[in-house]
Amino acid sequence: METVNEIDVIGDPDRVKSHVYRLAANIQDWPKILPHYRYMHILEEGEDVVVADYGASRDGIPVRWRARQERFPAEHRIVFVHIGGVTKGMWVEWRLEPRGDRVHVTIEHRLTYAIPVLGPWFAKHVVGRLFVENIAGKTLRRIKAIVEGDEVSG
Repeated sequence: METVNEIDVIGDPDRVKSHVYRLAANIQDWPKILPHYRYMHILEEGEDVVVADYGASRDGIPVRWRARQERFPAEHRIVFVHIGGVTKGMWVEWRLEPRGDRVHVTIEHRLTYAIPVLGPWFAKHVVGRLFVENIAGKTLRRIKAIVEGDEVSG
């Protein structure tokens, strides 16, 4: 399964890139800024690596997982590897690319289950389409609203 969620955030690319990166990297704040996130429990934390338990909601359906986040501040890039839950083994990458008067934000998810017939179908249609695309889309739209709202107000 591979899904890609993308959005353009309008504004000065240097400021927008830094702001989006900061919001995406600071996972401990996600339940405060992302209404669809129920909780975040940090289990381990290093300089650019965090392991946490996540809880979110897909339109009232609770989901949870454990992931290892690795931050690459110089590249404004973040990689997550799910290490627990139904999505164990999923790889996720946030990329930020300046484009004129905006920043193109991409969240890519990849997941493969070892079960030959049902694994790929379950990963694509249940995990990917029903849950990942929905939750990642809400995350991007909310971050866009926060950053663009700040841009307008100064």
